[in-house]
Amino acid sequence: MLTHFLFGTTQDQKPVTAYRLKNANGATATLLDYGATLQSLCMPNALGGYTDVVLGYDDLASYENSDGYLGATVGRVANRIGGASFSLNGRLYRLAANDGPNHLHGGLRGFDKHIWKAETFSGGVTFSRLSPDGEEGYPGNLQVRVTYTLSENNALSITYEAETDRDTPVNLTNHSYFNLNGGDTALNHILQLKAERFTENDAASLPTGRFLPVEATPFDFRRPKSIGRDIEVNHPQLKNGHGYDHNFVLSSQHAATLCSEVSGIRMDLTTDLPGLQLYTANFLTSRPGKGGALLDRRFAVCLETQLFPNAFACYGFPSPILRAGRKLCTHTIYRFGLF
Repeated sequence: MLTHFLFGTTQDQKPVTAYRLKNANGATATLLDYGATLQSLCMPNALGGYTDVVLGYDDLASYENSDGYLGATVGRVANRIGGASFSLNGRLYRLAANDGPNHLHGGLRGFDKHIWKAETFSGGVTFSRLSPDGEEGYPGNLQVRVTYTLSENNALSITYEAETDRDTPVNLTNHSYFNLNGGDTALNHILQLKAERFTENDAASLPTGRFLPVEATPFDFRRPKSIGRDIEVNHPQLKNGHGYDHNFVLSSQHAATLCSEVSGIRMDLTTDLPGLQLYTANFLTSRPGKGGALLDRRFAVCLETQLFPNAFACYGFPSPILRAGRKLCTHTIYRFGLF
């Protein structure tokens, strides 16, 4: 079942629509055409009810004015580009420096701050927009499509598609903040990551190009453990990120499993992308969320599927360049159940 309703009006008086998907189990996903954003995701819990497992806001003004990218589609290039510039085909492109001297999540007005065109179909919504040549400094007219579907077995799938008329970097992801408890700290969540290595960060959370083994470090999530178990360990990489804010090199398409002993909910994440950014909301400041619930530091965990950040400066990283005339298509799926 799919319904839609007016969610709010932007500061420049443009309407924003919410689209709600509901399956036979009563699970719902609420999506906004503003930022192609996942605003709410309610899944059955072990207590016989439902838990909203993503952070978000009840009002449009909070999405317009707040930082954090809660639930949004981010691009053209998710994560960081060092020096807010890159060279491509013999030309230097300068981007907005919106994270110190670096470029973050698409710039001053990335994909998260635009209203997308929505098309509905049975079980899903496709959001699309044209990112024009020169937007935020990027070359080429980029046509982007993001499709969300909610299955009858409680799986939320996201498909990213893009085409360009000029070579341009593209790295799309969803920036949902997951809390399977339904609120409060996420440090008691149990996480397993299928990754033998992660990319070393400098003090600005930029990958240096070095791959570090997870073995015998706080970054070893190959066996399930609580997110908070090692987060305060005296380790230089944890200091650099003020917690976990690192790209993991995935060794399996079944990338991660996240569980809550509070709600009994289990989430399995699969993707065809090579990297996953584990971010423990280290910089999320205190603010009201949906229903007036408090959102605060480390009240959620982000599991952002991606290409590796800062790829232009790091030899051997997968290239983020989408060539003119070629088509990008990637898939990420979040499957929910009880454990």
